[in-house]
Amino acid sequence: MPPVSMTDVRKVLVVDDQADVREALRLLLKGAGYAIQMADSPEAAIAAAVGGDQHLMVIDMNYAYDTTSGREGIALLDHLRSLKPDVPVIAMTGWSTIELAVEAMQHGACDFVTKPWDTRHLLEVFEKHLGAEGRRRAAATSLNNELAIARRVQTRLLPPACFAVGNVEIDCAFVPAGQVGGDLYDFFETESGGVGFLLGDVCGKGMGAALLVANLQATIRSQRDLAERPARLLERTNRMFFHSTRPEHFATLFFGFYEPAAQTLRYVNCGHPEPVLLRANDAVELLAPTAMVLGAFENALIEEGTARLESGDRLLVFSDGFAEAGMTDDTDDDDWALDSIRCLARTRCERFAGRLAALATSAGEQADDITVMEVRVARN
Repeated sequence: MPPVSMTDVRKVLVVDDQADVREALRLLLKGAGYAIQMADSPEAAIAAAVGGDQHLMVIDMNYAYDTTSGREGIALLDHLRSLKPDVPVIAMTGWSTIELAVEAMQHGACDFVTKPWDTRHLLEVFEKHLGAEGRRRAAATSLNNELAIARRVQTRLLPPACFAVGNVEIDCAFVPAGQVGGDLYDFFETESGGVGFLLGDVCGKGMGAALLVANLQATIRSQRDLAERPARLLERTNRMFFHSTRPEHFATLFFGFYEPAAQTLRYVNCGHPEPVLLRANDAVELLAPTAMVLGAFENALIEEGTARLESGDRLLVFSDGFAEAGMTDDTDDDDWALDSIRCLARTRCERFAGRLAALATSAGEQADDITVMEVRVARN
C-alpha cells in the first residue's frame, strides 16, 4: 500500500466525557485510517477546535453536569458551529430521543448517531460526511485558484498606482473587498499633452463584476482618441456597454480630461459619487453628476462639466466603497467622506489617496471595494 500523504489524512475531533467511549472510538477510527484528536469536556473541545484544522467532529450531547437533557451538547454544538461553520459535526448520545435528534439537526449537526453504535453504520456516516467535506474543500480550492488567477489578470490590466506628466501627478489606492474587485481606474497622456483619467464602479462583486470591469476598461481604452471630448467618449462608451451587457448591469463612472496649458478640466460624471476639488486656498467644490449611470439606456443624455484646476489644487475621486465607509446601521453619515478629506487635507500629508483608503478600511467591516484617486497640480 502506498504511503498516505499528510494532506490526505482525515482529522476527526472526538468529544466525550467517558474514557472508555473515547478509547473505543480512537481504536475504531485509527484502524480506519483517521487521525484522531480527543477532548473530554465542552471546554476542551472548544480549545481543540480553535487550535486545530479538523475535517469532522463527533460530539457527545450529554456531560457530567447534565447527563440526560442534551443542553450542554446543544450549547457546545452552537459554539463549534460558530467557530468552524464549514466543518461537519455529528451528534452522539446514549440518551437518544427523536426530539433531541431533531433539535441537534436544527442547530447545525449534519447527522445523529446513538450509543451503543453499530460499527459499520458509524463508519458509513463518517465516510458520507467526510466525502462531502472533501468535495466541498476541493471545489473551494478550485474556486480560490480561479479567483487568484483573476486577481493577477485584473492587477495587470490596471495601470501603476502612480502617474505623472508635466506638472500633473496622480496617485491611486485600490483595496478590493474580495480577491477580485468591481472598481476600475485608469489614466493616460494624450498627443496634445493633456491628461485623461477615470474612476468607475460596476454593479456587483466577485468574478462577474471583474469581467464587467475588464469589458468597460477595454471599451474606454479603445476610444482614447476621443479623450479630449469627454461627452462624446462617454456617449459611445455607454452605447457599447449597453449592447454588451445584460439589462441589470450598469456602472457609475467619472471621466476627466485636463488641459495643463489652459488649466481647464472637462469632465463627465455618470452617476458617480461627487469628486471633491480642494483648492490651494482650502476652499472645497463638489463635481455633481452630469449624466445617468452607464448601461442603463442606449441613448442616454451625456453632458459635460468644466472646472478650473490650478497650481496647488487637488481633485479627489473615489468609489462608493469609500463614500459609504463611515456609514453604519446606526448612523447614516452622508458627510463622512467630505469631512474625512477636509480633516486629512489640513495635515498637508503625502500619499493622500493611500491615507484616505486606509482611513476607510479602518472605519468598520469592509463591505465594498474602496478606490481613491488624487489628481494634483504641482505648485509653481
